[in-house]
Amino acid sequence: MRKNKKFRRALAGYMYVLPWIIGFVIFTAYPFFYSLYLSFFNVNFSPDGGIQATFAGWKHYIYAFRTDPAFPLNFWNTILSIILSTPLIIIFSLIVAILLNRKLTARAFFRLLYFLPVVIVSGPVVAELVANNAASIVDPRRYFIYRFFQMIPNTISFPFIYMFNNLVLILWFSGVQIIFFLAGLQKISSSVYEAAQIDGANDWVIFWKITLPLIRPFVLVNTIYTIVDLASFANNPVNTSITQRMFDIDKPYSYSSALSWIYFVAVMVILGMAYLLLHERRAKRV
Repeated sequence: MRKNKKFRRALAGYMYVLPWIIGFVIFTAYPFFYSLYLSFFNVNFSPDGGIQATFAGWKHYIYAFRTDPAFPLNFWNTILSIILSTPLIIIFSLIVAILLNRKLTARAFFRLLYFLPVVIVSGPVVAELVANNAASIVDPRRYFIYRFFQMIPNTISFPFIYMFNNLVLILWFSGVQIIFFLAGLQKISSSVYEAAQIDGANDWVIFWKITLPLIRPFVLVNTIYTIVDLASFANNPVNTSITQRMFDIDKPYSYSSALSWIYFVAVMVILGMAYLLLHERRAKRV
């Protein structure tokens, strides 16, 4: 009797989810794997409106790195941008979340203020802003600290110069992460902090020994979200290249599909590295 009841509940749950599963298979899974298929073929349009595909092997993948003059540079610049921007966004979001978690006047207003970039960054609005150099609205070259880093060897100064040059974009991409960190910080009981303060721990020790370990799962979630958010940003050089090459006369769909899969694999490698670095390792039971 219990098994039948459990089965009916599970069946009811699957029935509710079924429309989403059907939509996922038709509109996401099928195009996803079909693009992989097209990346290994030369595509031509037939007079009757159909598509003729001729097997080409790894031709488009080799062409992307050996012949295409623009894609390798766009690819490495985008990957480097994701690798550099992600920790900056995470650190900035965590600092702001800690500040907004404190008891201060008009705290709700400041939380709303820092979440507004999420509204701005969505849709074609941010594309238009970036196209019109709105990301450079703050000119860091006027400040001494920027000129100081310019005098340092490039191998050391590059991350700092990158941070100053992309400060506005980092602010734009930090809204959701701040909300996630706030949720994590509010789950930490105040009694834990009170006990640490009674034992003589200062704010620095409390952060490293209590706050950071307890919100570590949120750091991982935010890192994964940030990588995916940056990788799917419509205006990054790789996504722009894929869009522009989609309707090439000599290789429509096929070459852009190959570029998409190269980019997909690279992003998955970054996500895998982030997971290995940040996931919580459980001690093995003896």
